[in-house]
This record gives sequence, C-alpha cells and structure tokens, in this order.
Amino acid sequence: MRGVAPGRPGTALPNTPGTADCGEQYFLAEISLGCQEGIRWRTGVPLRAECAHPEFPLTDSWPKVSQRTETEGSAASSASHEDLTPLRFDRAELAGAVADLGVFVPIAVALIVSNGLSPTAVLLPAGLLYVISGLLYRVPVPVQPLKAFGAIAIAQGLGAPEIAAGALLMGGVFVVLGASGWLDRVAQVFPKAIIRGVQLSVGLIFCKLAWNLTTSPPAIFTDHVYSTTWLAGAGAAVAVTALLMRRHHVTLAFVVIAVIGMVMSFQGPLTFGPSPVEIPQLSLQAFTTAAIALVLPQLPLTFANSCLATADAARTYFGPAAGRVRPGRLALSLGGANLLAGAIGGMPVCHGAGGLTAHRSFGARTGGAPIVLGTVLLVLCVSIGASLAVALAGFPLPILAGLLAVAGVLHIALMKDLRQPSDWAMAIAVGVTGFLSNLAIALAGAMLVWWGAKAVGALRRRSF
Repeated sequence: MRGVAPGRPGTALPNTPGTADCGEQYFLAEISLGCQEGIRWRTGVPLRAECAHPEFPLTDSWPKVSQRTETEGSAASSASHEDLTPLRFDRAELAGAVADLGVFVPIAVALIVSNGLSPTAVLLPAGLLYVISGLLYRVPVPVQPLKAFGAIAIAQGLGAPEIAAGALLMGGVFVVLGASGWLDRVAQVFPKAIIRGVQLSVGLIFCKLAWNLTTSPPAIFTDHVYSTTWLAGAGAAVAVTALLMRRHHVTLAFVVIAVIGMVMSFQGPLTFGPSPVEIPQLSLQAFTTAAIALVLPQLPLTFANSCLATADAARTYFGPAAGRVRPGRLALSLGGANLLAGAIGGMPVCHGAGGLTAHRSFGARTGGAPIVLGTVLLVLCVSIGASLAVALAGFPLPILAGLLAVAGVLHIALMKDLRQPSDWAMAIAVGVTGFLSNLAIALAGAMLVWWGAKAVGALRRRSF
C-alpha cells in the first residue's frame, strides 16, 4: 500500500515507503464525507494497510501506537493549520451543538436543585471542556455528566463534599491512565464486536432515560404536572420529527421553543452574575463514601464508553479527520475537567459515544459545535448563574426526551457494520447484559469468551 497525494492519483508522498505489510504508515489523506454538505476533510493521520472500508479505515481493534507515534506526538500536535480539520460555525454546526441536551440538562438540574451544587460550578467545567474538546479534537466530541455517578448521587441525596471527592478520584484515575499510555495499549485488545456491545448498551440506556422522563417526570421540572399520556405523546412527536428532519436543522427550532417555554414558566426575580462557588469541605469519610458509592460503579462505564467507544465512534463517523481522538487523550481531557469540577464543587463530566452520535446526526461535523455550546454554557454560568436552576427547570421535557430517544436509536445503529453472526451475538450479549445489570460484568465476560475462543482456535491450528 502506497501513500498517494490528494488530487494526484499514483503519486507517492515524500518519505512514505511503499509496503505490502500491515505496518502503520503515515499518509496525507483527503476524503469526502456527507455529499449533501460538500465537506472536504484534509489531514495527516496514521492509516493501516489492512483497512478494507473504502471511506473509513476500520479495524477490529484500535490501531497500534507505534514508537514513531509516541515520539512524534509533540510534532503532530504542532502541525500547521492546513493539516487540521477546519472549524465551522454554520447552521448545521449550531443544530448539532444542541442535540445532546437530553442527557445534560436533567442531570445538571437535579444536581443543582436536589444536591445543592452551585449552578456556576456545574456549568463551568462542562463549558471549558466543550471548548477545549472542539479546539483539540476538531470533531464534535461531546461533554456529558457522569451518568451512573450522577444518578446514584441524586438517588442517595449525597452532598457537595461527596460529589467533589468523587470527581477528584475520577479525575486522578483517568489522568494517570491517559498520561501513562496504558489506556491506548489496553484499547488494542478490545475487538470491535465488544465495542459495539458497549454502544448498544449506551443506546438502550438513552432510550430508557427518554422513557423515564415522560412516564416518571422529575418533580423539579415544571412539566411534571402534565399527564403521562401528554408527555409521552409529545415526546414521541418530537422524536419522529427530529428523526425525519434531522438534516434540516430541526433542533434549532426545538431550542427556540424550549427557550420560549423557559421564559414563560420562569418564576422569581432574574439575578445577574454567577452563583457563589465555594471550595468543598473534604474529609476522609467523604472520599470513602465517594469511592464506594460513586466511583466504583462509574469506572467501567467511563473506561468503555467515554474512552474506547467514543474513539471508535469518532473514527467510524469521521475517518481520518478523527485522528486526534484517541482513548488516552480522551482520558486526559475528561480527567483534567473532573479535577477542576472537584476543586470547585461542580458536576463531574465525561465524554460519551452516544453524545457524539447525537451531535453528528443533527448536523455537527467539526469542533465548531462543541466550541459554540461550551461558549454558551460559560456565558450563562457567569452572567445568570444565580438564576439558572429556576430557568432550566422550565425546559420542556418532551423535547429532552425526544432528542434523547433519537440519539439512542441512532447510536444502536452503529452495529450495522458487524458482518459475522458471532460478532452480532457477542455485541448483543454485551449490550443487553450491560443494560440490564452491570457493564463491568459484561466486559469481563465478553473478554474471557473472546480471547478464550481465540486461544482454542490457535491450539487447534497448531495441532494440525
């Protein structure tokens, strides 16, 4: 396989050796994504010779990190602007930017109202991570609350000290994993079927969250007074409309409707300025409670979904343009944001493959979408942070539920590239087990079965 200069078929790139083996080579690739948008991506990334897909180079596991990749990381980071995906700030990016609010808003509002977190402290780490992700990764990498972490904290009524301690623990763990390079090496042993199973589990969780928002609406939202029939019917109408018209920037219309609804339902004086941000009072008991109740249940989900599955979804959707999105880097960025969240008593955050599907499905194609959303969050938390809790409680639940359901369904559709019945069986087993019980159990069992089968096959071939 030989590197070919864009627009000049048959011309090898300088210093690019021609080779027929499967070693990692560097190419200057230019591909077309989404003909309806007329987008051209141009970037220098590592490709692999065995990649068979004509548009997106996919393998059963994450490409190996060669010594050249490690030693030249700093040089790659300082690549010229022409070698990066250009940022866009058009209507498509704006529509995609708001597509993942179905996960973000309910957990953020609950942590503010039920757990007593400062609205400014909740939005500040998320906004900063969104902006940094857009600039660093150049594709719409999402920022979400830690879902299992947040749900347990809300259900148990844990206070700011325990939540802050848990954020610091999560941040420390993933900064170490990302900085050591260990996560990228571990990612190599995860087959695509298992990654698709994780994504199936997340898609099912999104659909369940959407259903719960309409059938058991949180009392902190203004819409909880409406009947289940009305909420479910309106949520279904939003989902169908969003699914059928997602290429027409329909999410922008939904956001306008949501803003009107929040303004009409707003009660109380509008206070300008940020809400008070205080350094949490940490203790050994707070760290112990956080480690057992919050961090242990969240670790497998963050490892599998925020790092491995998000990196996989990025290269599935964007191909070489997502060359910067690697599991180790994702661990570093989310880890750093959680250290900040823990230091100011804010909301723990992560990346997420489901959020990436939501942003991309409704129009986002570059880092412009996360930069826009992050900037909006930063402006809100500084300008009206003191009034955000009341304002966000008026966000219409059918819109949140509808967008969340569409993101879940489209995320499950990532399984369509599996070809073998055994891969489908493995993915479904991981997804259903992770959804119904525990993702850590699903991952451990799947890895044992997968590599056990590989070992048996190798022994049989050797015996012959």
